[in-house]
Amino acid sequence: MDTISDMVTARELRDRLSDVLGRVMDGGERIGVTRNGTLAAVVVGVADLEALEELEMAQDVTAYRAAKAEDDGERVPLAELRDELAG
Repeated sequence: MDTISDMVTARELRDRLSDVLGRVMDGGERIGVTRNGTLAAVVVGVADLEALEELEMAQDVTAYRAAKAEDDGERVPLAELRDELAG
């Protein structure tokens, strides 16, 4: 993850929360939080989160349109599906 500008431990985050939030909010940084030496979370700003949500929505719309285009209109009754899945 080369977009993470810094790493802090969970303990350091507790001690430096105000500083970390300032760096994220004002500087647009992405700061990784580790727990037991493993990356556990990333603190990101609201703009980054909104951009991620927009990307996810665009992907969902694309997947919906593809599924709709492939829909042949044929439907299977639920009981039949259950029987088929049961084996």
